[in-house]
Amino acid sequence: MNWTQKTLRKDIDCAGIGLHSGVRVAMRMRPAPPNTGIIFRRIDLDGVEIPARQEYLQRSNLATTLANGDATIGTVEHVLAAAAGLGIDNLIVEVKGKEVPILDGSASPFIYLMHEAGIRVQKAPREFIKILEPLRIEEEDKFLAVYPSDRFKISYTIDFEHPLIGEQQQTFVVTPRSFTEQIAPARTFGFLSEVEALHRNGFALGGSMENAVVIGHNSILNNQLRFEDEFVRHKILDAIGDIMLIGSPLLAHVVAYRAGHALHAGLVETIQQATEAWRMVTWEDVVYDIASRPPYLVPARV
Repeated sequence: MNWTQKTLRKDIDCAGIGLHSGVRVAMRMRPAPPNTGIIFRRIDLDGVEIPARQEYLQRSNLATTLANGDATIGTVEHVLAAAAGLGIDNLIVEVKGKEVPILDGSASPFIYLMHEAGIRVQKAPREFIKILEPLRIEEEDKFLAVYPSDRFKISYTIDFEHPLIGEQQQTFVVTPRSFTEQIAPARTFGFLSEVEALHRNGFALGGSMENAVVIGHNSILNNQLRFEDEFVRHKILDAIGDIMLIGSPLLAHVVAYRAGHALHAGLVETIQQATEAWRMVTWEDVVYDIASRPPYLVPARV
């Protein structure tokens, strides 16, 4: 568990296609001082800054888009997930364009870039949002809930009618290692049958078999899956990135059934409004809470 804030050691650059815009985008990640949080900076719009926080959320259907006035930045969830997975709290993400590049459709390229830049420990404590009481939101047959935990744990179930996906379930305690090895490589995915409709509505214009798992009627069209359950792992990746908009690392067990970007955003809003259901803690508080429990209440694994 990271108990002090972290940032990058130096600037690092990348470039690629925007998944939905189809436009080539340049991006630079830069170190930031303690307590900055993560801020997107549109350098093509005179440096307009868009903090990665729920109050700047514009929409969350096929991807997560943030806005500050007329300035927007789209498809932020993968780079946010990478930062969350590595415990990076403070980061400036400069983008020359309206969308974060999709790269290979996973968070692994961002993990690689962050490691290449180096990770610097800062002399400031991390403050966590620790869930004290269960919270749950529902939408038709979908739901998303949080339960008290001393770690960030996520359990996710998806259920698609397509025979190549069906029902998949997975659970992870999110640590830098588990995220890097088991979650980050999972790529975004889409159905060939939906491509024309997406294009007509201005989505997935940059999508290809180089940056997404493309699912045909009876087969995966581009290549082999990276995991047998890559689809649910990517949903977990998206959830981690979307939950980052709460503004602080979360100590909770997140349980999701057939959720997506919109429900992830709804959960963040629900947590922010239910102030009686959580409190801000430092890692010292967490250790003290565990040490103060009677032995029979101290879990071997949370």
